[in-house]
Amino acid sequence: MEKGVQRWIVDISKWDPSILHFSSFLSLLPQHEHSSVTRYVRIEDKKRALVSRLLQYAIVHEVLGIPYDEIVIKRTIEGKPYLDSAKGFPDFPNFNFNVSHHGDFVAIASEPVCIVGVDIVCCVKPQKETIQEFLCSFTSYFSTFEWNNIMNSHTSDEILLEFYRYWCLKEAFVKAIGSGLTSELNKVEFHHNNWTNIFVKVDGKHMNEWRFWLFYLPKRHWVCVARGPPKAAAGSYKKTIKRVEFDEEEYEKGLSLPNVKFVSRTIEQLLSQICIQKQMNTSNRP
Repeated sequence: MEKGVQRWIVDISKWDPSILHFSSFLSLLPQHEHSSVTRYVRIEDKKRALVSRLLQYAIVHEVLGIPYDEIVIKRTIEGKPYLDSAKGFPDFPNFNFNVSHHGDFVAIASEPVCIVGVDIVCCVKPQKETIQEFLCSFTSYFSTFEWNNIMNSHTSDEILLEFYRYWCLKEAFVKAIGSGLTSELNKVEFHHNNWTNIFVKVDGKHMNEWRFWLFYLPKRHWVCVARGPPKAAAGSYKKTIKRVEFDEEEYEKGLSLPNVKFVSRTIEQLLSQICIQKQMNTSNRP
């Protein structure tokens, strides 16, 4: 099952494709995915969207061995991507993945048993308002305990950094369950020991079936991975889960899988891998 635990990250900051090259890279995706990239106006947003979707196809192919042209990825009403496959994979009973992009990075994480959420934040200072003014609109998403921890940090920079760390955790949690952001997030309260041994309480109850990891990335970015029980999947995402119930020993095995470090992949590596595999698939056809 360990092969199902993947963590990849791509730095897109120095990728500057021409219009022609970008179009050729876009053609690597199925036609129905194109509008999810081209709907953006800014090229930076288009790059993030394209790499995000290419990573999804690449990770499914690498872990499950499904040919690119046979991979079907759909999205729930809430926008969470999932693999649509009638075929079962016994070693990866609940293979699922999640993607995130912000600032200079695009990340993907996958799990074989547990549901997974990943989120990246870039600790950007607000430009047209003070840090306190910026944070005011977010108070309803935090518990009193969390908010006190944020506001009691020593400097304005530390207050902002503390906010982004908590926000990254909350985003990863809701992305794992597939619910999207809600005003109920103030009931999802995170605790930590110097940002290690992170755990969550929901409505005051310690949720011991969850695991969280927070990593620092260059240039003031943070990335969080959330791993949790399939039965916690919410909304339409729950219908996509192959197995919701596990006995305690089986689930503990999935929950305790090593959380691997993020592997850096370049744009060139990603595109080369996909192009080579697509060419092989084409040449192997009768």
